[in-house]
Amino acid sequence: MTSLPDPRLQAEILIEALPYMQRFQGSILVIKYGGNAMTEPHLQEQFAHDVTLLKQVGMNPVIVHGGGPQINSLLQRLGLAAQMVEGMRVTDNATMEVVEMVLGGLVNKQIVLGIQRAGGKAIGLTGKDGDLLHAQKLERVDGKDLGWVGEVTRVNTEIIQLLDDGGYIPVIAPIGVGPHGESFNINADLVAGALARTLHAAKFILMTNVPGVLNPQGQLYERLRVAEIQQLMANGIITGGMVPKLQCCLDALTGGVRAAHIIDGRVPHALLLEIFTRHGVGTLLSDLD
Repeated sequence: MTSLPDPRLQAEILIEALPYMQRFQGSILVIKYGGNAMTEPHLQEQFAHDVTLLKQVGMNPVIVHGGGPQINSLLQRLGLAAQMVEGMRVTDNATMEVVEMVLGGLVNKQIVLGIQRAGGKAIGLTGKDGDLLHAQKLERVDGKDLGWVGEVTRVNTEIIQLLDDGGYIPVIAPIGVGPHGESFNINADLVAGALARTLHAAKFILMTNVPGVLNPQGQLYERLRVAEIQQLMANGIITGGMVPKLQCCLDALTGGVRAAHIIDGRVPHALLLEIFTRHGVGTLLSDLD
């Protein structure tokens, strides 16, 4: 026989969450959704319920998603090779077609459907919809040509504001549009950071497959300030895939976002734990008390 949750404990949890609900009511939260949270069914369902709850209590979540494993799967089925350069996908014409099909179609609509099944209202977009994400070709300093890989040049927030005001959760695939109508494949972290800065988000949240920012001994940094992040990166203490994520957070913080979070999306209800509890489930990056 399964024991029922202690009602007193449930009440304490709600009381702990109350000041956070009050503080961030009406605020925009930009969430980069990726990792295991996007591929494991039980975590997908929990994420959908989490963002629906955030919207229900008066916050405005804006979701940007990736889809690397799904793109690789379709490329393999089509007999196309996946090429990566320092974590960035080389995107020729054929690959760009697959990226648009997977991100703008399959993955985006799965997330939208999950939120709607959880009782929320969501609308899926790419950067082409509503003139949302203007982009240009990414030019690397080493001269390597990545094809149709882009960077954000401008964000048009009008459609996001209309959806927020209408009670909808925007779900955005990181595909930008160039000056001649061409499509660009853009790193989802960079798109989320650009949206957070332009929307003056209260929080920028990166969901990952790690507990947060770790020191060389594998211990979690629960809180880091901008100067500390810069020092850790300059001294080579933090390396690898965490560096671009931290740089993305730094850009958001220096661009006016109040707080950034790198959280472990493998933890059940990671979003709610990070936003509504004192301890959270990742690393908080902020210069605010």
